[in-house]
Amino acid sequence: MIQVYSIEGITPVVHASSYVHPSAVLIGDVIVGPGAYIGPAACLRGDFGRIVIGEGANIQDTCVLHAFPDRDLVVEADGHIGHGAILHGCVVKRNALVGINAVVNDNATVGESAIVAAMAFVKADFVVPARTLVAGIPARVVRELNADELAWKGGATRQYQELARRSLASQRATAALAEVEPDRRRISAGEVLPLTEMRRRKNSPEENA
Repeated sequence: MIQVYSIEGITPVVHASSYVHPSAVLIGDVIVGPGAYIGPAACLRGDFGRIVIGEGANIQDTCVLHAFPDRDLVVEADGHIGHGAILHGCVVKRNALVGINAVVNDNATVGESAIVAAMAFVKADFVVPARTLVAGIPARVVRELNADELAWKGGATRQYQELARRSLASQRATAALAEVEPDRRRISAGEVLPLTEMRRRKNSPEENA
């Protein structure tokens, strides 16, 4: 049973094809669209303004999302919000990625297919141009993203869309085993390399021979 709270008669909405971990907290005016993934200990507080999570978006573990009063916080379709990120009163456009522990502040916009680097701080009112990488405190545009990086982002997001389906089908609360069983299976979630490893492989002499 997920932790869902109404406030002033407004109750969160979660599409039946989305997965919300039972430890996540959804409060008030939160709308989670189809095929989304909301991870463990994520907190979506729609007690000031509306929070909208688009189709196929993922909000990973320990993320905090909070809308500014009378404004919408929106993560559009295929948005990808990394572990521990904080979004406050902002808009993340279609297919954009916000990295681990990044912060996106009030009225900021992360453009379509853009990437906010891990630990970056996107200040209030800043507009991240589409298909660019921003990094730093405060975040600044580093460069445009290349086709390989955009493809990598798409693959990572598809993994989370599949995780939503896998979790709906098979994730259950249970007791831990006391010992590792013989021939213990590994979880196979498909191959998406870390971005740094993808770049190394792309630039290795063997790959270019």
